[in-house]
Amino acid sequence: MSAEAQRRAEAAWSGAARWRPWEIGIWLAAAASLVLLPDQHLLLNEIAITALFALSLDLILGYAGIVSLGHAAFFGIGAYAAGLFAKHVSGDPFLGLAFAAAAALVAGFATSFLVLRGSDLTRLMVTLSVSLVLGEIANRMSQWTGGADGLQGIEMAPLLGRFEFDLYGHTAYAYSLATLFLLFLAARRISHSSFGLSLRAVRENPLRTAAIGIPVKGRLIAAYSLAAAYAGVAGALLAQTTQFVSLDVLAFHRSADIMLVLIIGGVGYLYGGLIGAVLFKLGQDWISALTPEYWEFWVGFILVALVLAGRERIAGLLMSAPRPRRFIGGRP
Repeated sequence: MSAEAQRRAEAAWSGAARWRPWEIGIWLAAAASLVLLPDQHLLLNEIAITALFALSLDLILGYAGIVSLGHAAFFGIGAYAAGLFAKHVSGDPFLGLAFAAAAALVAGFATSFLVLRGSDLTRLMVTLSVSLVLGEIANRMSQWTGGADGLQGIEMAPLLGRFEFDLYGHTAYAYSLATLFLLFLAARRISHSSFGLSLRAVRENPLRTAAIGIPVKGRLIAAYSLAAAYAGVAGALLAQTTQFVSLDVLAFHRSADIMLVLIIGGVGYLYGGLIGAVLFKLGQDWISALTPEYWEFWVGFILVALVLAGRERIAGLLMSAPRPRRFIGGRP
């Protein structure tokens, strides 16, 4: 790469890394909802957890190009890990969150070698198989997981030793939103780092990326493990804030729903998961209140309409600023 090309690439990426006004507005609105929407904290807590789960999928799908239909496997591992930790070791939320992230990270690293062996179709089947196998294991190990009855008896200690998890979701939403924000900051930093740039290069052209000396397999394993840890944290938040874990956390529909969230919000720019989670959950809540029997039909109808309209992402207006051009091997 020439010095001029390097300078232009660095300048473009530096501009993309700056916070834009609409980004600040999103997080200010989220913070304001803590005070302005106290009656909606239970729903907002679900949205925050779904957004974090979608963010974890975006890390592998949008940045590394790894397709997955079984991402709920790590969500479920995080949920059960946090629930079991609270029940048998300690009810401290932060310790449970760290334990769940570590458990999901290890699981993601262990399964990454299977997932990355084949093409996209193979990866779809392997990820789906891993999720199904874990679901059956959780069902069989009822002495630990509660089986079909779910993991009960989870008691969480007060957050920071002061704030109890109440029935109205006030503490739960503040806790989930703060966790989402901190992990989003980390993901944003990673996506604008040299590691994030290399992931984009791997997604665009793995052969060419390998030819310039970037360890493609190592990058994909790291991204997959990191995304698994993020999903595990999302699952842990669900377990801690509801104080219950069921087999539903490993169900296929959870992976399908989170894929739908990303399709609605857009893939490959982090905010897609957040925007998609808000639209999906609010739409689901509104439509299910109008037509409880047919809300899934209307969600599917809206998705088909989006595809036919050619809308890659709802937030296209927000992302109207030019995105940084990629430079690999000296050519844009």
